[in-house]
Amino acid sequence: MHRLLLFLVFACSGVFANAADEFTLNPATSEQLNKLREGGYVLFIRHGPTDSAYPDHVPVDLQDCTTQRPLTDAGRQLMLQVGEYMRQAGIPIGTVYSSPLCRAKETADLLFGQGHYVVDNELMYVAALTDAEKQPIIARTHYLLSSAVTPGHNRILVAHGPNMVEVMEYFPVEGTLVIIEADEDRQQFSYIASIEPDHWPRLLAEQE
Repeated sequence: MHRLLLFLVFACSGVFANAADEFTLNPATSEQLNKLREGGYVLFIRHGPTDSAYPDHVPVDLQDCTTQRPLTDAGRQLMLQVGEYMRQAGIPIGTVYSSPLCRAKETADLLFGQGHYVVDNELMYVAALTDAEKQPIIARTHYLLSSAVTPGHNRILVAHGPNMVEVMEYFPVEGTLVIIEADEDRQQFSYIASIEPDHWPRLLAEQE
């Protein structure tokens, strides 16, 4: 039923993701990292590692971080390091959109500096939502992944693993950067590659 509803949502809006029934992870290469320096991509970043001992309340209170699953101290340090890796790589950053949940906003702060992002309530965590509640979030995520990107910049989305599952059957590990190429003419997007947190040092070493 859920897949049928999702199909009908996109059929009515005329948009479809380039999703396969079985997702195959593609670790980014040095050449793909070089391409990011030219801009024009969408980078979906799953928030940093969290403490599963403190699950989200249902319903969650967006104004109260104590009702939400938090980043761990190690997760905070990791995302600070990933932000430094991105700067070392020379990746140009355009508009940064964040989920309204505290773990996503904190991740955006750690990666790009405090407050250097736009909170988009339609990037909300979908796992605890009904199919009807998910529909505008799925549509918004698809739009941000498939619409044209300002030349010389990369659009950033800081959000959640289940949201990515909804549009391309991919549940990235926490802290992963997913490289997406938008195709606005066809209202589609293509998965290019992923950079998991422990992949950065090797990838940057290949640049030397």
